[in-house]
Amino acid sequence: MQKEWYVVNTYSGHENKVKEKLEMRASSMGMEDYIFRVVVPEVKEVEIKDGKQKEKMKKMFPGYILVEMIMSDEAWFIVRNTPGVTGFIGSSGKGAKPFPLTPSEVDKILGSMGLSRLQIGNELNVDDMVKVIHGPFEGMFGKIKEINMETQLLEVSIDLFGQETTVEIGLTDIEKA
Repeated sequence: MQKEWYVVNTYSGHENKVKEKLEMRASSMGMEDYIFRVVVPEVKEVEIKDGKQKEKMKKMFPGYILVEMIMSDEAWFIVRNTPGVTGFIGSSGKGAKPFPLTPSEVDKILGSMGLSRLQIGNELNVDDMVKVIHGPFEGMFGKIKEINMETQLLEVSIDLFGQETTVEIGLTDIEKA
């Protein structure tokens, strides 16, 4: 089984509380190997009030959080029974397990927050093999030569017409091979 991203419905306005409770439950029940990251999708918004500029975090999807997890019966039970959780999106109910988000959907949401689906250092390291999933080199495989976290770019060595060529590829344009 592999870890995937799921959308969890919560009471609107309680997203951060549910995130904390879910992280505490995963830790106290020893489920860190099944429930990895809990994200409240937010974007920074600049607001001008009384002539002063203020930065404010605005929820992208009020009432929803994203959970990166391996869908096992135990992990599913823990998430569903966390106080404030009303259910998973993509489940027909009646005990049916939900469908995960596609990698491109996750990349779009996390990318707008300045995050990545892949965790550098944990999942992605120099010399790892990756597959390009977007752009002109789509479908090609290569080896990571350098990772630049500031620009969210990777230098990847790919085989182009029988010659090893280094290209810059965005972090959201690859997946681990």
